[in-house]
Amino acid sequence: MRKITLAIDGYSACGKSSTAKAVAAELGYTYIDSGAMYRAVTLYFQQNHVSLTNKKEVENALNKIDITFQNNKDKGTDTFLNGLNVEGEIRKMYISENVSQISALESVREAMVAQQRKLGKKSGVVMDGRDIGTVVFPDAELKIFMVADIYVRAGRRQKELMEKGQLVDLAEIISNLEKRDKIDSSRAVSPLRKADDAVEVDSSFLTLEEQVDHIVRLALGKILEQKKETITA
Repeated sequence: MRKITLAIDGYSACGKSSTAKAVAAELGYTYIDSGAMYRAVTLYFQQNHVSLTNKKEVENALNKIDITFQNNKDKGTDTFLNGLNVEGEIRKMYISENVSQISALESVREAMVAQQRKLGKKSGVVMDGRDIGTVVFPDAELKIFMVADIYVRAGRRQKELMEKGQLVDLAEIISNLEKRDKIDSSRAVSPLRKADDAVEVDSSFLTLEEQVDHIVRLALGKILEQKKETITA
């Protein structure tokens, strides 16, 4: 069966990553977490005190960053920064508070988009992020744009943090999400926006299983369309 490329974009805490991972597993595709890549860059910048206003310093830092992924049977996919597993660290609140600002830098986005395109060169890929359907894979056969109520998103993020031993006030999380939404949607380079041909999925009141089932059915429909087009060509 011919494989396609799935691009899943949307706001923070809409369930993009969990849904994308499950969809990839269901289809037997490769999952690539583009958001983890920007989080890893943010971690490196934080640890090495990279000045965001110093273009040369930023470019030198990017040249020293190597991001890879490795499947983890118990937890899905782990993110490695220069050979070190940083999956747990990049999910912490201090990274969430700084990732939008760093990912808005043109040089950072150019470097990460180049890596993402390289990782997803072959079809049979599910990638989630902010600009996958609009910039990274504008020709993706299926594009999804996920949205959800801000309070639902904040509740999900709080639960996720609590499961990792981090107790964060709900109001702080809502403030962080609203700040990230504004930065992501208004940045000059690759702003978060719904692609013209993307299918919007509101995950506010859907279970993970319902989200996955809906997107898998859309993907199978696209695959069938491609097959019919090939036969009639």
